[in-house]
Amino acid sequence: RVALAGKTADTGGLSPFQIIPPSSEWEAALHNFRWLRHMREAGTGLAAAHARTLVSDWIRMHGRTIEGQTWDADTVAKRTIAWLQHSGTLLRDADLTFYRAFLRSLAYQIRYLRTVAKGLDEGEPRLRARIALVFAALSLPVSSTRLSQATRNLGRELERQILPDGIHISRNPESVLELLTDLLPLRQTYANQSETPPAPLVAAIERLLPALRFFRHADGSLARFNGAGFAMQERIAAVLRYDESAGAPLSSAPHGGYQRLATGSVCLIADTGKPPPSGASQDAHAGCLSFEFSSGRHSWIVNGGVDRFGPGDFRPLSRTTAAHSTATVNDISSCRFASRGKLSNLAGTPILSGPRHVPVNRQDSDDTQSFAASHDGYAASAGLVHHRQIALTHAGSVIIGRDSFLTPSGKPLRPGSKADVDIRFHLHPKIRMAVNSDGLIELTANRDDTWVFTCTEVA
Repeated sequence: RVALAGKTADTGGLSPFQIIPPSSEWEAALHNFRWLRHMREAGTGLAAAHARTLVSDWIRMHGRTIEGQTWDADTVAKRTIAWLQHSGTLLRDADLTFYRAFLRSLAYQIRYLRTVAKGLDEGEPRLRARIALVFAALSLPVSSTRLSQATRNLGRELERQILPDGIHISRNPESVLELLTDLLPLRQTYANQSETPPAPLVAAIERLLPALRFFRHADGSLARFNGAGFAMQERIAAVLRYDESAGAPLSSAPHGGYQRLATGSVCLIADTGKPPPSGASQDAHAGCLSFEFSSGRHSWIVNGGVDRFGPGDFRPLSRTTAAHSTATVNDISSCRFASRGKLSNLAGTPILSGPRHVPVNRQDSDDTQSFAASHDGYAASAGLVHHRQIALTHAGSVIIGRDSFLTPSGKPLRPGSKADVDIRFHLHPKIRMAVNSDGLIELTANRDDTWVFTCTEVA
């Protein structure tokens, strides 16, 4: 049985490359070979032999025919990195036949990446292809010119895609984690080869690590914005061990478009940015001015985060504004996606339009952290601009929020105007809600904090 990407397949004794995959995400995870790390960790000759058998199966069945998910550029880049990183396990006690087949296939995939890398959409796949090509240039016998060229291409891509505050241009917190898991070993590979890591690589890692801490909630989870879903807390903690600064996370990421209010064990992270560029928005959400809130060991208010491996029926729903802890107007999203057919067609499609003007004003004092922001995502469809203010005060024990909806000129709507506004606060499944004796809504977690929710001045 092979468990990958949230699905488990029973091979019935066949090679996993021979069966019908239970999902396209499972198929991609199988063909990217990142699971080789488990074989390496086993550290036995049997595990190494098993890994060689699976690699041999792939080379025989898929190694020469460029088609389907197995030759998706991002999958090829991940597979190239995995084969190079775990070549010690694969080649230990290997015979000459496997050794030659392995190197021929690796060279074939590297040539393919060189050919397609430049034409990929801007975003994580193009950057990962550049990372894979540098791994190859460092690990295989190539000319110094080839290494210099691969290094320059990677440097340009890092400067283009990693914003000054460390946020990736896709605005996906999970992309920060994924890229660090590739860039940190790449930096070590330079050292292993007695090469000096290029300045753009070092600078990118130094920006990405604080950005990962920025998106980490009080309970250790990752904020669910723009394509991020569940991420193992242990994996986040393992990557953050490489962060030597160990200071408090940044309070603001203005280039990436996020705000963080945090004190003690309370943390609130808000999306205050415009949609990412179209070429990097395949997983982006219509969640402007949404926020997530964690306290102690629990997440309390969340967004409907479903990552790229999540259930296909829920991924498009998670991209809509209604799936976020923010406001919708007339029950439509603040962004327009490329597909306007069935909702399921929204999965993996870029954003065509959304908020264009998202001003943010950060105001902190001795006892209060706050911001005020607005977006014009509903200006064209409903003639409204959504304004939101959130403040964390009283040593983190009080959160005050205010939403208002004005015309683009800053005036209230005329009486009788047709604008149906819904403000949603999505509770984490582990949070219980009840009405107390005073008629107030109490939110509780298992033997932990209790938060009271009140709403006044509704007009």
